[in-house]
Amino acid sequence: MRSRTRYVLIRAAGLVATLLITSFLVFSSIYIAPGDPINFLIRGKSPSPDAIAAIKEQYGLDQPFLQQYLHWLGGVLHGDFGRSFEFRESVSAVIADRIPTTLELVTYSALIILVIGLATGIVGALRQGRAADKATLVMSTILAAIPSFVAAILLISVFAVRLGWFPTFGSGDGGFLDTVYHLTLPAIALSLTFIALLSRVTRSSMLEELSREHVEVATSRGDTRGAVIRRHVFRNALGPITTISGLLIAGLLVSTSVIETAFGITGIGALLVRSVDRGDFPVVQAVTLIVVAAFVVVNLIVDMLQPWIDPRISAGTASR
Repeated sequence: MRSRTRYVLIRAAGLVATLLITSFLVFSSIYIAPGDPINFLIRGKSPSPDAIAAIKEQYGLDQPFLQQYLHWLGGVLHGDFGRSFEFRESVSAVIADRIPTTLELVTYSALIILVIGLATGIVGALRQGRAADKATLVMSTILAAIPSFVAAILLISVFAVRLGWFPTFGSGDGGFLDTVYHLTLPAIALSLTFIALLSRVTRSSMLEELSREHVEVATSRGDTRGAVIRRHVFRNALGPITTISGLLIAGLLVSTSVIETAFGITGIGALLVRSVDRGDFPVVQAVTLIVVAAFVVVNLIVDMLQPWIDPRISAGTASR
């Protein structure tokens, strides 16, 4: 128990350190990126030096770098990411209006990935060498090679333009079913590559467990095939499956920018693309930090679940 607590504390400390370093790098990007925030704020005008000084003071650009960073970090810890250059309002408010849409898209995509990826991987492992397994391998190879923006173009061309089954723009505003209807094509386009990766990992993990000696022992003593698969194969294969699932779901947040832009969805992915294009540094900093934080937190949760999923990991930790 003490070793488990120590492990959790070490991982939590690593999380804090990672986020702190990331916050510094993200904030520093305002000085590394091309362009000047002042030029964006004055929008091509030629204001007087007094007006420029007032703008710098309003946005805190007249302070030394370290002081600006500490002031920004203090605001972040209280949920304040500063003021958007473009929207002229709180960055937190700008993101809060858009993050629910992105979370809906990511949740929808994650469900598709988990259901189809796990199902095809399990079928491939249990039907190794047969037609179903070969078809799974071929499809996963094809899907893994298709970039999300290409998938978006193909889906729009076939199912929206040619067949007219789904809309091509927006996330819907008519309730749950309308949202699902509008997000179906974007979620599929976002999911395809991740489905292939999860399917392959599931298949290889299941095959590795199927070849172990204790599976043969359980089969020889008369356990049903379903019980053997459930208790001795799938349970032990969950470790790598959970790890890759966490990485893929966290990676969905990074991939949303392309899909949201392609389908005209007003989420934080499209907001990030727009803010980078227009030099809205506070929004870029906030979205980047949120994505990194989500990625790190998801991985931390996966690490915390590993000893519970696989008791062998817990035993190894306790023996140290």
